[in-house]
Amino acid sequence: MIRVISGRAKGRKLKRVPGDTTRPIMDRVKENLFNILGAAVVGSRWLDLFAGTGQVGIEALSRGAVEVVFVDAMWPAIRTVKDNLRHTGLAAEAQVVQMDAFKYLAQAAVRPFDVVYVAPPQYLGMWGQALRALDERPSALLTPTGMVIVQIDPKEYEALPLQNLVLTDQRQYGNTQLCFYEQAS
Repeated sequence: MIRVISGRAKGRKLKRVPGDTTRPIMDRVKENLFNILGAAVVGSRWLDLFAGTGQVGIEALSRGAVEVVFVDAMWPAIRTVKDNLRHTGLAAEAQVVQMDAFKYLAQAAVRPFDVVYVAPPQYLGMWGQALRALDERPSALLTPTGMVIVQIDPKEYEALPLQNLVLTDQRQYGNTQLCFYEQAS
């Protein structure tokens, strides 16, 4: 069972994407992620790339984020995100976009985000591809104090040569690793 842990929609159960193409974040990892972010979530604007069920962005909205843009290329994921937003009563603060994540990142007219959450399908190198795309245009995609958070299997991690983003923290919870990147000063 996946659910909203805290905030306005606390306790609401969320639907899973049909099939086995998505890997929902464990409650323990999600709780630790939001404990790390703390009060910075309130008033923030998020991009949930490879949204899947939308549970990370929905948790952010429940805890006080003002807007989340959910991006996924797969129709079953888009339908699941929309259903979960309706069920939690958080749809008004959300924008759901069915589009390839890399095409979304390449758009010229994107408003910068405070948090970009990247949780792509595992073992395809897509996290690195997304991080490089963000590294190419950090000021177009991130606010000056914005961050990129990548969720991967620890076996996938490798240090990437980046020009504008710097790894500031890493946390491992079982078979989930969270990597935090900020703009280099």
